[in-house]
Amino acid sequence: MNATVAFDPERIRNFCIVAHIDHGKSTLSDRLMEATATVDRRDMSDQLLDSMDLEREKGITIKARAVRMDYHSRDEDYRLHLIDTPGHVDFSYEVSRSLAAAEGALLVVDAVEGIQAQTLANVYLAMEQDLALIPVINKIDLDVARPEAIAAELVDVIGFSEDEILYVSAKTGQGIDQLLDAIVERIPPPEGEPDHPLRALIFDSEYDSYKGVIAHVRVVDGEAKGQAPLRLCATNRRFEAMEVGSFSPDLLRQASLAVGDVGYVATGLKDVADVRVGDTMTIGGRHQPEPLPGYREPKAMVFAGLYPANSADYQELSDALDKLRLSDSAIQYQPESSAALGFGYRMGFLGLLHMEIVQERLEREYGLELVFTAPSVEYEVEGVDGQVRLIENPSDLPAPNHVAEIREPWVRISVIAPHDHVGAVMETVTGRRGVYDRMEYLQRSGSAAGANGNGATPTTNDIRVLLEYELPLSEILTDFYDELKSRTRGYASLDYSLIGYRAAKLVKLDLLINGEPVDALSAIVHSDAAATQGRELADRLRKLIPRQLFDVPIQAAVGGRIVARETVRAVRKNVTAKCYGGDITRKRKLLARQAEGKKRLKRVGNVEIPQEAFLAVLQLGKS
Repeated sequence: MNATVAFDPERIRNFCIVAHIDHGKSTLSDRLMEATATVDRRDMSDQLLDSMDLEREKGITIKARAVRMDYHSRDEDYRLHLIDTPGHVDFSYEVSRSLAAAEGALLVVDAVEGIQAQTLANVYLAMEQDLALIPVINKIDLDVARPEAIAAELVDVIGFSEDEILYVSAKTGQGIDQLLDAIVERIPPPEGEPDHPLRALIFDSEYDSYKGVIAHVRVVDGEAKGQAPLRLCATNRRFEAMEVGSFSPDLLRQASLAVGDVGYVATGLKDVADVRVGDTMTIGGRHQPEPLPGYREPKAMVFAGLYPANSADYQELSDALDKLRLSDSAIQYQPESSAALGFGYRMGFLGLLHMEIVQERLEREYGLELVFTAPSVEYEVEGVDGQVRLIENPSDLPAPNHVAEIREPWVRISVIAPHDHVGAVMETVTGRRGVYDRMEYLQRSGSAAGANGNGATPTTNDIRVLLEYELPLSEILTDFYDELKSRTRGYASLDYSLIGYRAAKLVKLDLLINGEPVDALSAIVHSDAAATQGRELADRLRKLIPRQLFDVPIQAAVGGRIVARETVRAVRKNVTAKCYGGDITRKRKLLARQAEGKKRLKRVGNVEIPQEAFLAVLQLGKS
């Protein structure tokens, strides 16, 4: 097809793939690109769109990726724009941005595992955007596949009709042709006005050292051309587009992008703050069209301190965060300083996996050596004067006599697990201050027959239950997900959403090492558990902090009251090892000099605290 001729919007289909983690989104993307000859067979590799090393290592999609595919069906040429999305709950913001750039979505469900917590969350996101949904049951080639039972779940729980459901194997390619035909038939073409001024939604961006900021856009109205003067509505920044093009899946230069097209615009801008995800790109003239609605700002749920291990690397860390923010607009950061760690940043993340990914990307892509403090959540603190402050850093919590009430964030969690493990799930959640909301069986007794594909009666492990609870977000930050997976033998899936703040009896737990408070080790905990957690944390730090030439006391304190103490015993150096015979007074002098030196060390010595110590708070409650 000639890339320079405007393509008929009626034959454009924009869609994304949403699913629970590891249900086969990226492999399905591979088969679609293969079936449409988008990528030469010699250049194909597994999970082609998962180009980051971290994505391949962890087997998950972290960044949404777009690709243009040309498809010939019924003597018509169609242009399909696919956006592959992440499946983990921490990256649901990436999913919501991708949905806003599409008219339809493929809802992929594993033929063995069935509907999971994130499956339902993605369905709700797609419904909010009023997208056309195509249910797809994947992995039907497996011996243990239960396509009939999973189809019954989709009918019962979500409300699809049986004839809507498609059955595919992304591994073998079975059913891919029927899926492509369904995309053309069921997903509506994009709406827009070709003759109106340009309006393009920026749904992602990346940085290139030669082309500057590259904006990923979905053209809603008008046309975007290379070398044309353009403007960004939110920042009012004007620039000339260096080039425009499509994703194939690598950047492929085109003459223009028209209504309905998904592609990129190389802005040439070097300041990453100028190009904001959710902004509208438009023409640079005097008469400006109304900007597009854009996105809700992502809400950070987990906060941690980030410091360079070498204080001289602070500027390199600052530059790296500016560039990383361009490809991950969900991170938030602001400068802060710590008496123990020097200058750094207070960062906000969407979840613990998001925090882990950011840390690994900073260390790998920018060669930085970093120290992360223990994660915490954001608290509402009402002072005795009636003023309400948001506290992200535990060390910022005012003294108890200045606090009238502390409110912590609560979340509603959805857990899907086999019927056999309901008791273990309930025990795990209620042990973390969880409040029961509701329970629903996903598989009706009438649809259980044939669950294993051959008409045999299903086991109780095939009957799965949806449990909904409300509990404090801080309780999820610790080892909650690991414990949930462990106690359900890996079968449980989890999704959560913020529901608001509630008052609680919370106190600040301070850690003093060698008599000095370490602000980076402070934590806000429930008052009933403060003494227990203080003892656990002090004991863990005793094992993590290296021994010195003097005793190092570790104390946990609430207010001015010490609730726990441990001691890192001194390393004893044998200063008398070279004394062979002679008067005993010589040995006594050496020992006295050693004792005097240790007193001086204790008075002026600094204790080096390893990275593991700052994450010890995460281990509280683990056996």
